[in-house]
Amino acid sequence: MSTRRGEDLALAHRLADAADAITLSRYQALDLTVTTKPDNTPVTDADKSAEDAIRALLHAHRPDDGIVGEEFGTQGTEKNRYWVIDPIDGTKNFLRGVPTWATLIGLMERDADGVERVVVGVVSAPALFRRWYAFEGGGAFVIVNKEVPKKISVSAVSSIEDASVSHSDFIGWGDRLEPFNNLMKNAWRTRAHGDFWSHMLVAEGAVEIAAEPSLALWDMAALDIIVREAGGRFTNLDGLDGSLGGNGLSTNAALHDYVVNALKVSV
Repeated sequence: MSTRRGEDLALAHRLADAADAITLSRYQALDLTVTTKPDNTPVTDADKSAEDAIRALLHAHRPDDGIVGEEFGTQGTEKNRYWVIDPIDGTKNFLRGVPTWATLIGLMERDADGVERVVVGVVSAPALFRRWYAFEGGGAFVIVNKEVPKKISVSAVSSIEDASVSHSDFIGWGDRLEPFNNLMKNAWRTRAHGDFWSHMLVAEGAVEIAAEPSLALWDMAALDIIVREAGGRFTNLDGLDGSLGGNGLSTNAALHDYVVNALKVSV
């Protein structure tokens, strides 16, 4: 690992530590403040405080990098490096006391041809006592209960009849809902683990397929590199690699082409 990449990963962990301290202190708090954003999704004081803390650290340690955040917008994405932040992925779980929520942190870089890719990712789920991370070319890892990091990899399952599928819900699928239902009928098992958790289970080899029909960049950037570095594929539902495609599909790679074809809408 290069010195710069090691510094990037260390900073990403530091950002996650700062967010964890805030989110855990507000999790299940009786005075948690919840408001509704213009898109009718909820936001808590913890979301805003965590993103504020992350942005402050980035301004101090990476003043030349851009930032994309769910709560406070975008600045500097024309630069060759920018950080992508979701302070709490799974806010509805967070405010209801369900422990499946996480802070997502990704670092995007743009090459000389203008191609953007995620090079560092951290997913920190302190209420689950887990943190996943990856950097380009270095593999993917999980830390459970602050113990020694364990390298993770996707499964070798190659048949849909032996595969486990995870999703969030049935909202937003549109014309793809019927193909998605057919995919699940053919699978060995289906569960709605939801949000980041579905994709991290793919990276760990516990699930083969995770699909969501409508996602923003901050929902996907950190997941993208962790799934890829674990040996999987992360694309949109049409099979376009990366986290800029508006929706997300994680697989163990062996089943990826099958799933993309299965989710095509008949004309």
